[in-house]
Amino acid sequence: MSELHQLTITQARAALDAGETTALELTEAFLARIAHTEPQVQAFLHLTAEQARAQAQAADAQRGSATSPLHGIPLAIKDVICTKDVPTTCASRILEGFVPPYNATVIERLERSGAVLLGKLNCDEFAMGSSTENSAYQITRNPWDLERVPGGSSGGSAAAVAAMQAPATLGTDTGGSVRQPAALCGISALKPTYGRVSRYGLIAFASSLDQIGPLAWSVADLALLLQVIAGHDPRDGTSAPEPVPDYTAALTGDVRGLKIGIPQEYFIEGTEPGVATAVQRAFAVLQAQGAELVEISLPHTKHAIPAYYVIAPAEASANLARYDGVRYGVRQPGESLWEQIERTRGELFGAEVRRRIMIGTYVLSAGYYDAYYRRAQKVRTLLKRDFTQAFAEVDLIATPTSPTIAFKVGQKADDPLAMYLSDVFTVTANMAGIPGLAVPCGFSEGLPVGLQLLGRPFAEAMLLRAGDAYQRATDWHTHRPTL
Repeated sequence: MSELHQLTITQARAALDAGETTALELTEAFLARIAHTEPQVQAFLHLTAEQARAQAQAADAQRGSATSPLHGIPLAIKDVICTKDVPTTCASRILEGFVPPYNATVIERLERSGAVLLGKLNCDEFAMGSSTENSAYQITRNPWDLERVPGGSSGGSAAAVAAMQAPATLGTDTGGSVRQPAALCGISALKPTYGRVSRYGLIAFASSLDQIGPLAWSVADLALLLQVIAGHDPRDGTSAPEPVPDYTAALTGDVRGLKIGIPQEYFIEGTEPGVATAVQRAFAVLQAQGAELVEISLPHTKHAIPAYYVIAPAEASANLARYDGVRYGVRQPGESLWEQIERTRGELFGAEVRRRIMIGTYVLSAGYYDAYYRRAQKVRTLLKRDFTQAFAEVDLIATPTSPTIAFKVGQKADDPLAMYLSDVFTVTANMAGIPGLAVPCGFSEGLPVGLQLLGRPFAEAMLLRAGDAYQRATDWHTHRPTL
């Protein structure tokens, strides 16, 4: 058996069931791995070691009656998801020391399944960024090359898996924020359909775009996680009352007869040659397994980034208005209420958050609402229509996840537009509310490349089936960095 910290969820489950290890031994192995690698990677903001040990001991005590595949499995959570009695800061100074009095729905479901919480993971402040350089506390490093970013905003969630600090994590995806870092860190991630997973307890960035999603080494592990966290939640008004299928049963390994669309708009100038080559090889693998490749067009794709960076900041400006130093969070003193609010927001929000609040407030203002926000929403409708028409012809759509491999820390820090273009292939799924899957499909210049699969709304089972079939035919998801 591999060292315990190298195990996937599926492998750890088999070891637990066979009596080869215990939940406590598994937890201790990951805590030791975190202690060994965290000075280099810096993926964690809050480590809950004692709580994890207690949960692991409880899982071992209930071993004979466990029914969930996550029972006794250590996991870590992005620090924008509320965890009772555990700090939740959104990697921002304005929430420094904030301890929620309740758990998010996904945390409740994980705890009911017997999962073990290792801690909270670093991210871009309020999930705003594509590199995890915008955290107020630390910069997370890519385990494949410590001089490079892990992607973002769920960079801590991706790096923790890639560094083998946890077998799987939860992140959030507003414009690609689980898929892009998964691609850059050589792991797998799923952005579910909007409404598939409850957002109750998720601290909002852009409410019509945010979705919680799992990150892990394999698609099989993603299926296990999604099975637990998916489903209707009456506390979330955007939660869809759709039945949850058996995702593991969908992993048949068979893609024969599936029509997979290849959109010409996703092979654009600026896509690195090594990325394009690896993705094209992945298409060939799917074709060799019996899938039919069909060239399609998504003509409004070129408008996705500008429309996204109107809608997302607009929603962010409204959601972040509550952080004023009056009701909760850190407060900066001032001689008047307005000075207190101005100092609190001006001094405690980071540069990227302030930038997006200003953009969002501008596009929602009386003189510019029609020119920017309303027009962006019309573009969003056109993007959704593109996908609806495409899915009338094909079952899935395959694209690169990111146009580049992981870039160096600081390389794009002074160029927000270049940073925003990191999401050029992923924002469309959020704008249309459809599910997206990222899986590793090769290397370029020694760094991971990701394949993205997009599906119809609530077609996660088909996405997972195709991704799992691809991983059965390849071994990219088994590669580990030498950290």
